[in-house]
Amino acid sequence: MTRFLDPDLFARTYRDPMAWLTLLVDLLPIIAVVFFGWKAVPLVALYWLENLVIGAFTILRMLGTVAANILNLAGAAFMVPFFTVHYGMFCFGHGIFLSAFAGGKVGDPAPGFDGMRALVDWALGTGPYMLWFVAAIIAVNTVFYLVDYVVGGGYRETQLPTEMFAPYGRIVTLHVAIILGA
Repeated sequence: MTRFLDPDLFARTYRDPMAWLTLLVDLLPIIAVVFFGWKAVPLVALYWLENLVIGAFTILRMLGTVAANILNLAGAAFMVPFFTVHYGMFCFGHGIFLSAFAGGKVGDPAPGFDGMRALVDWALGTGPYMLWFVAAIIAVNTVFYLVDYVVGGGYRETQLPTEMFAPYGRIVTLHVAIILGA
């Protein structure tokens, strides 16, 4: 039987510098609350912005499956645009609801690039130093992508559908956060 908070498990886990990096980025919202006075809106906006970052890296990983097997090219040619539109629509809708519930003034965010840009600009303005927190999330995702996926050969071991569906759990989480926050 495994003990909760097993010291040996912690020792094995945190031997890997990537685990420390993950812990650091996961602590960023606590730092934002304690030192910069963030409330619920900037925290959920950060989670929403992180979904956009994860979506972009999902596209890169989906494209990376082609490097492992050229037969994935046909699937990627369909699935990457599909994912971009489908996941993008969820993110756009979440951004609309989040800004509306928070009383944000984003103008008239019409569907498309300009509308998404307006929502991103709004979200970046919801809390002090938001851009720095998002930059840290991008940096950590870049490190993981390069170390685990590119250099570590993760692209050889994954499947296109697996990569495509991986971030959708976050969509459900944001659904719940927006509904309960309303």
